[in-house]
Amino acid sequence: MKFVIQRVTEASVEVDRKIVGQIGKGFLVLIGVGQNDTEEIADRYLKKMLGLRIFEDENGKTNLSLKDVNGELLLVSQFTLYASCRKGNRPSFTDAGDPETAERLYQYIIQQAKEQMPVVETGVFGAEMKVSLVNDGPFTILLEDL
Repeated sequence: MKFVIQRVTEASVEVDRKIVGQIGKGFLVLIGVGQNDTEEIADRYLKKMLGLRIFEDENGKTNLSLKDVNGELLLVSQFTLYASCRKGNRPSFTDAGDPETAERLYQYIIQQAKEQMPVVETGVFGAEMKVSLVNDGPFTILLEDL
């Protein structure tokens, strides 16, 4: 599993020229599911992400979590996080999870996040999406191999 977490002041995702998910201050999270991923792995990633203290406190130190700042989540599935460019110039996606498993785990992550956070927006699995964001910092973290 891979999570690309971007601290944002705002973010949105559009499908067919319609906004399907939009947040203010919080995390835009691009989620890649690999071949051997499970719900237990997804739980570890979600716990780590929600516990990250990457928002500034009153002293300008990154000591606050998403919950501490009443932040919002925008979760977007992105299988291209598993692109391998080792051979040639055309990426291979053989390490990505099969679509059925990936969608099931993506929906599982959304459901678990909604149980812990008041605002959880999403993209549309498998759709052609346009993602817009204002990265705050910029601050981007890659979670993998947890």
